[in-house]
Amino acid sequence: MAFGKKNQVEVKEEETKIWECTSEDCNCWMRDNFRTNEENLCPICGSKMEQTSKVMQVVENNSLYHKS
Repeated sequence: MAFGKKNQVEVKEEETKIWECTSEDCNCWMRDNFRTNEENLCPICGSKMEQTSKVMQVVENNSLYHKS
């Protein structure tokens, strides 16, 4: 018998497209599948954002407003 053992759920990670703010004073970034418009402007400071990628946990966007 093992106490304290919980079934571990496997966390699925993959290369994910993200947008990062180009301002050195801002650390905002967002997943590509959570963008709400086609403008490449930071929602926090208004600076330009550039597309890049990072390996992160998969999160599905089930929003009605999401454009596939």
